Amino acid sequence: MTETIEWQGRVGDAWAEEWRRTDRTLGPVNDALLARAVPLAPRRILDIGCGAGATSLALADALPEAAVTGIDLSDALLAAARERAGSRRSVAFEKGDASTWRPDSGAFDLIVSRHGVMFFDEPDTAFAHLRSLTPADGRLLFSCFRARGENDWIAAQRPIFERFAPAALSAPEPAVGPFAFADPARIEQVLAAAGFAPPAIEPLDFDFVAGTGEDPIADAVHYFSRIGPIARLLAELGPGERRQALDHIADIAAARLADGLVRFRAAAWIVSCASG
Repeated sequence: MTETIEWQGRVGDAWAEEWRRTDRTLGPVNDALLARAVPLAPRRILDIGCGAGATSLALADALPEAAVTGIDLSDALLAAARERAGSRRSVAFEKGDASTWRPDSGAFDLIVSRHGVMFFDEPDTAFAHLRSLTPADGRLLFSCFRARGENDWIAAQRPIFERFAPAALSAPEPAVGPFAFADPARIEQVLAAAGFAPPAIEPLDFDFVAGTGEDPIADAVHYFSRIGPIARLLAELGPGERRQALDHIADIAAARLADGLVRFRAAAWIVSCASG
C-alpha cells in the first residue's frame, strides 16, 4: 500500500513529474466528476488529494463564481498544481492531511476527490471529519477504482507478478490503497459510519490511455515504470530482472496498441451523497 510518508516523498515526486500522463489516464474520470459537480453550483469546494490540480482547476474554470481549495500531502504535487494555476484567484492549494485539516473559516458545500480517498489509514474517522467540514445541505462526490479484475490495466500485469513476486498475488487486498473501495458495501458502511446519507454509487467504464505520441509503447512502458504497482515492483528488482519485467510490460502494451494509442479497460465508481 502507499504510505503517507511515500506520498510526501518518492511517490508524490513521481506523480508530480508524470502529471501529464496521469491526467491522461484519469481524464474520463475527471470529466465524470465535473459533469456531476457543475449542476450543483457549489460556491465553496474542497478537493481532497488534489495532486497536480487537474480537478481543482477544471472546477475553477467551469464555476468561476466558486472558491476552490485543493489539499494534498505532497509538496512536489502542490508545486505543480500552483504552477498550473497561474494567475487564477479562485483556486488555492494547501498542504494538509484531509483526515485532520481544517480551513481558517467557513464550510464547504462540495467536497470532491478524484481517486484520493482510498488512502486513509482510518477511513471511518477521516470521513467523519470530512462531514464536519460541510453544512447540512453539503455534498460529497468522489471516484475510486472498482475491483482489480475489472481493471485490465492492472489485471494484464498479473503474469509479471506471477514471475517476479508471486507472494503478492496471494496476499489479501490491503485495507488502504488503490482498490480499497472496490466493494460498494464497504463504501456504504464507511459513509454511514461517518454520518453521510446513503450514497449513489455509479459504475464508470473508461479507456485508460497509457501510451500515445511517436512511440506509444515506449510511452506506456515509461508510465508503468513510474506510476502504480509495477513501479513499486521494479524498484525491488535487480538490473537483469528489471530489464525482463520492462520487456514484459512492452509486450503487454503492444498487445493493446490500436490507432496510435495503448489503451486498457478501466473501471471506477462515481460516488455521491448528501451530508446527511
